[in-house]
Amino acid sequence: MSNALIIVDMQNDYFPGGNMALSGMNEAAENAGRLLDFYRAENRMVYHIQHISAYEGATFFVANTPGMEINQQLAPLNSEKVITKNYPNSFRETDLLQELRSNDIDRLTICGAMSHMCIDATTRAAFDFGFKCTVVPDACATRDLQFEGEDIPARFVHGAFMSALYPVYAMLKRTSEITGKE
Repeated sequence: MSNALIIVDMQNDYFPGGNMALSGMNEAAENAGRLLDFYRAENRMVYHIQHISAYEGATFFVANTPGMEINQQLAPLNSEKVITKNYPNSFRETDLLQELRSNDIDRLTICGAMSHMCIDATTRAAFDFGFKCTVVPDACATRDLQFEGEDIPARFVHGAFMSALYPVYAMLKRTSEITGKE
């Protein structure tokens, strides 16, 4: 059994200038890039998750737009599988579970966006399928939210969701803890 890297929704619309720019996205992408380089150097499996909005009236990740493309700094190699999804949970109506099981993967390192949505949904689903998960908080990004008329800054949203995943659904490790490089 082995470990795979899952990079979720690192697509142009989440970057500055995109239709749903996230707080801290450039920093998260830089760290995700370090993880990607590490996994490639170790010849470990890498899966890129790409969200395509399937509902009418979508304003980001719209099919056949530059915003739905995986950001160039994290572009998949031809040897790396891209899983297309239409829901926050990367397992729902995709072949991700089949891919992982057919490659004897039992541990997942998860990073990407958004912390409060697709990272959370994917990690919880992975745990329910029996995977041991590690989420990399400094390689994830989210955005400001509102609840009952109150603004919730992205750093609080991110912190709340990371702390809710740990320790039951996932271990939390910084990029440097995984790569061994600061």
